[in-house]
Amino acid sequence: MKNTQVIQLMSIVWLSIFMLGITMMSCSSKKEQQLPAIGKSVALFDYFSYKGNDDFYISNPLSGEDYFYNPILPGWYSDPSVCTNGEGDYFLVTSTFTYFPGIPIFHSKDLVNWKQIGHVLNRASQLVNMEGQKVSGGIFAPAISYNPYNKTYYMVTTNVGAGNFFVKTQDPFGEWSEPIMLPEVGGIDPSFFFDEDGKAYIVNNDEAPDNKPEYSGHRTIRIQEFDVKTDKTIGPRKILVNKGAQPADKPIWIEGPHLYKINGKYFLMSAEGGTGNWHSEVIFRGDSPMGKFLPWKNNPILTQRHLNSDRPNSVTCAGHADLIQTKERDWWAVFLACRPINNQFENLGRETFMMPVKWSEDGFPYMTQGDDLVPMIVKREGAKRDTTVTYGNFELIANFDSPVLDMPWMTLRASASDLYSLTETPGYLTLKCADISATEKKTPAFVCRRLQHHKFECATRMLFNPSNDKETAGMLLFKDEAHQYFFCLNKVGENKNISLKQIGEKEQTLASDEIDADTNEVYLKLVSQGIGYDFYYSIDGEKNWKLLCKDVDSSYLSTTTAGGFTGTTIGLYATCK
Repeated sequence: MKNTQVIQLMSIVWLSIFMLGITMMSCSSKKEQQLPAIGKSVALFDYFSYKGNDDFYISNPLSGEDYFYNPILPGWYSDPSVCTNGEGDYFLVTSTFTYFPGIPIFHSKDLVNWKQIGHVLNRASQLVNMEGQKVSGGIFAPAISYNPYNKTYYMVTTNVGAGNFFVKTQDPFGEWSEPIMLPEVGGIDPSFFFDEDGKAYIVNNDEAPDNKPEYSGHRTIRIQEFDVKTDKTIGPRKILVNKGAQPADKPIWIEGPHLYKINGKYFLMSAEGGTGNWHSEVIFRGDSPMGKFLPWKNNPILTQRHLNSDRPNSVTCAGHADLIQTKERDWWAVFLACRPINNQFENLGRETFMMPVKWSEDGFPYMTQGDDLVPMIVKREGAKRDTTVTYGNFELIANFDSPVLDMPWMTLRASASDLYSLTETPGYLTLKCADISATEKKTPAFVCRRLQHHKFECATRMLFNPSNDKETAGMLLFKDEAHQYFFCLNKVGENKNISLKQIGEKEQTLASDEIDADTNEVYLKLVSQGIGYDFYYSIDGEKNWKLLCKDVDSSYLSTTTAGGFTGTTIGLYATCK
């Protein structure tokens, strides 16, 4: 038996070495090849590497294969929703706001190992009116549900620029339908509930009664029946919750509702308190989906808002949860929360966490009570963590050898397929210097992915020969239209410069080095120390890295500074504007 295990282990080791060798050969072979022709007004990128280096993961290795790190989806995978088909398949979706494609969908067999299988909204016809919306507009709070009566998966959400709608499929690994609008459902954050008797309902956040709020943030949770056969709402709309769990306290932004039937009782769960540090989750119970619903006496069932802000490895803003019962009959919750660095600010946005659900003596589910902390390390009995998990410190390399972008890559508001190509120069990402800036509410030549660690290192090799003073290309750190860092190559007169620009209400150059006018090949590297960024470049094939700018303030790209609902993205960008 031991000999068999040794042979299996050695096989895995040799396979890993072989695959690593193939990757390294792929990278080095491009370097050794003759440079491809660089077209006019385009930039070529032959790889992009990203490596996480967060202290917590280094200092706290997982002690067994049934442990996992929180967040399970690091980076701004916000507003998580989860469902199961009851046969051991779990599906999870999160918000994307104005990024394209919309709503990543992940699959798991055990809640510990998640793999992205696509995007729910991957066509322009499913993401209308995105142009003109700010980054924190677009697609809010998707909710995914499974109806066992017709074996159909439903995803319902809000497009701030178009209204509430849903799509559906019987194959979540494949394509989803065109949007079906819900004109009778106002507000935001709709969610389906499919009852045991075959009836269906939609609950959502909506306006105050008679559209007359008593204070800012006064909202309601409403319900309406839904006809599965006609895909339309039917019957009257009814208010289930006015204001929140404790109306006398004037709670704000009761939202993100989900309805469940557990042990013969109906539970209505909602977020409350806004998306910042006062965020929480509250729960109500009733005898019918149409109410009356009474709040639990020990609400909230999840929050970290009252804890010492100086605690180590703090998790904040916890809320916007969804519950799931596994095939083993235990209960878990997915929810969003934030990880401020040094308890100061965060650049990663609202991330997806997961923890087990407990049950009170009087029959209510909860995640935290009192001074309970959201755990950074969690154990799930019976699960076995594999080598391709989505959490912890990991390294990713995009070689751009495929004719399509890998799933984590995104663009803004539309596919940008007319501005980039992976086939024009095979093995390279080709970006056009578009007459569009990332400061506009349009679709720039920007291909990006989420930041997922406070401390990280990323690099790229760029081939670029700007033909005028306006053409610029390089690496862009993007929080929103008014908070960006652009690490770029540009032309100034007859010379070329490597520059770092801070983009906001006014653009300013933080640092700039002149390089040889004949230089068309540069390497760019960003090293994040968490609260500061260091920018390096090389013009001799990575033999010597030169520091352009050190300790650049990363809080400029934080939610504390910029506001909004997203985290920071990083990617490759070209413009002539």
